[in-house]
Amino acid sequence: MAQEKVRKALVVDDDPNIRDIIMMVLDMEGYVVTGLDNGHQVMQIAKLEHPDIVLLDVMLGDADGRDICRALKTDPATEAIPVLIVSATHGTADLKTSSCGANDHLAKPFDIRELIARVKKLAA
Repeated sequence: MAQEKVRKALVVDDDPNIRDIIMMVLDMEGYVVTGLDNGHQVMQIAKLEHPDIVLLDVMLGDADGRDICRALKTDPATEAIPVLIVSATHGTADLKTSSCGANDHLAKPFDIRELIARVKKLAA
């Protein structure tokens, strides 16, 4: 019998309520989830854990999520990891998130079903 692959997600958001909701939803979807409240350890954790997807807020207290996304997408060790920007920014921010290499953008507040659909699509 083939063993099912463990799916992993990295959630980076400085708002504990949003981070906890996303982590709970992904946990219920079968993901092993790591949550971070700042941008300091994203690259280190991504290289260590090799998540199937990174869900990243744009406006972190200590960093710009677009810079973190750009770093993930330009490092050979992490460039293949899909990045879903989850942010309260709208409009022109969508263009800016795509310029950082993000695979998709989901606006806050978001519908849980939409979150799940986007994660499934990107982490497939």
